[in-house]
Amino acid sequence: MTSVKEQAAVSRLISFLQEWDSSGKVTRSHILENFILANQGKTGPELEMEFSQGASLFLARITAWLRLTYMYGTCLNQQLKSIGIFLSAANGQRYIIEFLEIGGVLTLLEILGLKQLKEEEKKESIKLLQIIASSGRKFKEIICESYGVRSVAEFLATSKSEETQEQVQILLDALGHGNPKYQMQVYKGLIALLKCTSPKAQQLSLQTLRTIQTIVGKAHPSIVGSVLGVLRSLHLEVQYEAIQLIKDLMAYDVQPAVLQGLVALLKPSRQETARMQAKIFEEAGTLHVMASLPVYIQQAAAAKAIGILAQDSRELAEELLFLNVVHGLMCAMGNKDHTNSQRQASITLEFFVQNFIVVENHVKAAMGEKLFELFMQDATNLYLNMDAVQADILASNIVNIPADFLARAKMDWPERESSSKEELQPEDNDTSPKPATS
Repeated sequence: MTSVKEQAAVSRLISFLQEWDSSGKVTRSHILENFILANQGKTGPELEMEFSQGASLFLARITAWLRLTYMYGTCLNQQLKSIGIFLSAANGQRYIIEFLEIGGVLTLLEILGLKQLKEEEKKESIKLLQIIASSGRKFKEIICESYGVRSVAEFLATSKSEETQEQVQILLDALGHGNPKYQMQVYKGLIALLKCTSPKAQQLSLQTLRTIQTIVGKAHPSIVGSVLGVLRSLHLEVQYEAIQLIKDLMAYDVQPAVLQGLVALLKPSRQETARMQAKIFEEAGTLHVMASLPVYIQQAAAAKAIGILAQDSRELAEELLFLNVVHGLMCAMGNKDHTNSQRQASITLEFFVQNFIVVENHVKAAMGEKLFELFMQDATNLYLNMDAVQADILASNIVNIPADFLARAKMDWPERESSSKEELQPEDNDTSPKPATS
């Protein structure tokens, strides 16, 4: 027989559920507010004690109301926070299972795609998906089987709140870990996100890709074009993350394609440049936007990335030389329409000149004595000191270091390195730069 105390508790539960069933929106809103205030952080057993072993009955009612009204946003934030108390309860995995059994995951994903709902409500939906994903591999698979990766990725691309986007990143990272069946789906979804127009989404996707890449193990070929395309971003934090990912990709079989792509970006095609100029003029109607032509921003970023890779690895520097990077860098140095391209290319070329005597000889012959002297004195600010004729000389250079020269330079590296350093010793040590060290 049940005790009087137990009977009273059951009666209170029945009374509470009857009140909920007969109430309208306003009363239910008050009930949820009180529930959130009183039960935040409680464990599963504590919730069961609070509801006389009938907590699941209240969860089922909240979830049913959510599924009926989520498209209209009726008390949606309170509904999601209340459900979150159940799902996050320690020793309360049964609540997650019950929530999933009545289609909870699909509802949460659908919330993300509804334009009429508030950003805060969508963030709460993401938090619930995080809780579900953190509960184990099977729960991650359920989210992915419900087209969760696509829905979450699309939301990341369109969200206007950086705080919310960071929560989405946490979810995508969780879905990519400990989920072998769908980790490639997460990986490809992140690659696709690199083409979106949100700088924050691009930055977060690049960060997450770096960790997921190590899990997947093999680089997908589509990552090459996508990460090189991100170099067009005006946002330095996005470019930084892209270059960090490019550095990571040097350890994978896409390395040759990435290096070839970077070198190709140093010489934008005339057709693409003309097309973009026409588009910008048509949209903006002003000439000053030339400085921000996307292909020129990409050119400058490529020159910077090449310099970083070359300084990190002599082997990569040699590979870049075989791809005729010197010719491309000199072309970029002659780009009078974008000073940052000139500056970044000059800094990178300085490294190659200082470390490869064969490069020094060919660059000196192509530039001429006067321009080469200016270059060696202050490569960083060369673009400020050269005239239009000198810029044209650089832009129209035909430097093509023969492969046999490079092969010989590679074989004779120890002797040539010391010879290069001797020849590069400036006459005036106060004004000329010393050879850089990688």
